Amino acid sequence: MRTNSVPPGPRPEADPDDRGRGAVLASVMRPINHVVERLIPSALVFAIALTFVVAALALALTDAGPVAVVESWGVGLAGLLSFMTQMALILLLGHILANTRPVRALLTRAARVPRTAVQAYVFVFLVAAAASLITWGLGLVVGGLLAREVAAQGRERGLRLHFPLLVAAGFAGFVVWHMGYSASGPLAAATPDSFVTEQIGRPLPISETIFAPWNLAAIGATVVLVAAAIILIAPRGRDRVVELEVDARERGVAVEDDVVTPADRVDASRVPTLLLGLLLVAYLVIHFAGGGSLTLDIVNWSFLALILLLVRNPFELIALTKDAASNVGEILLQFPLYAGILGIMSGTGLIQMFSDFFVSVSTPVTFGLFAFLSAGLVNFFVPSGGGQFAIQAPILLEAAERIGVDPAVAIMAVAYGDQWTNMIQPFWALPLLAIAGLKMRDILGYTTVVLIVSGAVFATTMLLVSL
Repeated sequence: MRTNSVPPGPRPEADPDDRGRGAVLASVMRPINHVVERLIPSALVFAIALTFVVAALALALTDAGPVAVVESWGVGLAGLLSFMTQMALILLLGHILANTRPVRALLTRAARVPRTAVQAYVFVFLVAAAASLITWGLGLVVGGLLAREVAAQGRERGLRLHFPLLVAAGFAGFVVWHMGYSASGPLAAATPDSFVTEQIGRPLPISETIFAPWNLAAIGATVVLVAAAIILIAPRGRDRVVELEVDARERGVAVEDDVVTPADRVDASRVPTLLLGLLLVAYLVIHFAGGGSLTLDIVNWSFLALILLLVRNPFELIALTKDAASNVGEILLQFPLYAGILGIMSGTGLIQMFSDFFVSVSTPVTFGLFAFLSAGLVNFFVPSGGGQFAIQAPILLEAAERIGVDPAVAIMAVAYGDQWTNMIQPFWALPLLAIAGLKMRDILGYTTVVLIVSGAVFATTMLLVSL
């Protein structure tokens, strides 16, 4: 996906005389831009800081002493290893799938669809949203690749496109990821032997979360209203348009497939990956035919099967995997820290105290709304959807049980809050911005509009489902 050089992007400075919507919005968002870019540390530092904050809270608010806190933390570090692997695979496989030749070719053909600037912005958003609903790793990469492809083809046709808005539209599709096929929270709840299953006493099928009618309605409303917002804020007429100046489209991952030895001929053959892909498809068919449910593992195996069927040979799969691996490292490093935080909260009784507080301020009607807002706040500090779910879901599930609220509401409240504030949290935007050659400040004004619109939908949904 990425090369060693930074791809050329739009001019970084806007004209002082610009009076377009984009410039006005960017001016309004300048204080937030400053905080995001200069004062907020990396997600890893957040995880480290949160570890010590939670440890300090446990010491101050519970009867646990320093030894008990450290012991709870240490024991908890390994508590999410299975979940961590599942999350890393989702991102890895999504990245690989987006960079296979057939998918890249499909994106190139798709980029020819929009004929006007407004159509281009909405089209990029809709495709990115659809990809994010399939799997969030795919959605992130597709959003960036498609934005660049649409911008480059528009440039060839003489179509003036505001590149920062194209990229923002690509990232905006990510605002529905936790409602779809790879939603880590609902899928964890549906997975036997997960920490959610242990807490509520049964797996929570996705028919009650992802495929609940109210969640499907919320997806539709979010997509329609965000698309409408993009249309309203799109630069028009005399508004300044910041175009992609140079066609620097990436041509895919370089695959070295020199065939010298008999072993090389095997690595260059389509047979091994094709056979393995067909075997995995057969397993999935048997699984679902036997009444098997959709879990995190099944999601990952379905995308692995698709990848195996699409790649030309093991050489290409190895190259794509190496290219995607750099995006996974931070997840692997952070998840043990999230697990350790959960260990402190569980082992010292801090989680029970938080649950007591939540019960005291909520009613069955307001629970979903307050849970959603709290999840949006927590996402600033734990930007990984899986990590946040591991920390916050036990608290909300405990509170929901005590108030008498459906656990599906608690699960989806975390999901909604996580995807909501991603729009102004730079952690997950980084892969897409790297593809586009932009910085967070270039798109933040637009994604803040997405935050406002989607937040209204999510909050309304949480209220209505609790009535």
